[in-house]
Amino acid sequence: MNWLAATFASSIGKKLLMAITGFFFCFFLAVHLAGNLTLYGGSDSFNSYAAHLHSLGKLLVVAEWGMVLFALIHIITGLTLFYQNFQARPQRYQINKSAGGRTLGSATMPYTGVLVLAFVIFHLLNFHFVDKSQTTIYDIVSAAFASPLYVILYVIAMVVVAVHVSHGFWSAFQTVGANHPKYMPTIRTLSILFALLVGLGFGLLPIFISISA
Repeated sequence: MNWLAATFASSIGKKLLMAITGFFFCFFLAVHLAGNLTLYGGSDSFNSYAAHLHSLGKLLVVAEWGMVLFALIHIITGLTLFYQNFQARPQRYQINKSAGGRTLGSATMPYTGVLVLAFVIFHLLNFHFVDKSQTTIYDIVSAAFASPLYVILYVIAMVVVAVHVSHGFWSAFQTVGANHPKYMPTIRTLSILFALLVGLGFGLLPIFISISA
């Protein structure tokens, strides 16, 4: 097991951890978006989806704890890599060029990551860790998005998520060895499309709910 510990202690190993956990969260975003789209069907549709999730019982608990574990790995590894890179180059370049394919997503990954984490905590406090005994999850969502401030905050957060994913998605493929001139342009395009899907898919929901209420 020493070789395994040594691998993940290295910079390449840490990037591999980031890629694996990143793939997991991209998959989670796609599944979560598919479920949230039932909001367009109204209260019965969304409450039925929520009830189906809770009917999974222990499987849901295991999945939630798995997400917590993967999130911790992703966050700690990402911050460690950021700190190591900063230590290696404490002074920024005087000219910040977009050479080598540098994009808004790649330039802001650590910062958008922290913002996404802050929003996830805020989101869980407002939707997950609330008393649902006297109401339904649809009513909770409707009440939250009745506030224009929450709608604006949510939409901005989805833009941040989209920017983060726009780089993270193709970067994960690059880390696992898919960095080939033949495939990378397609992967980059899919990364942008997936980021737009996530940003628009989640971002339009609060607007729809606020208008419908």
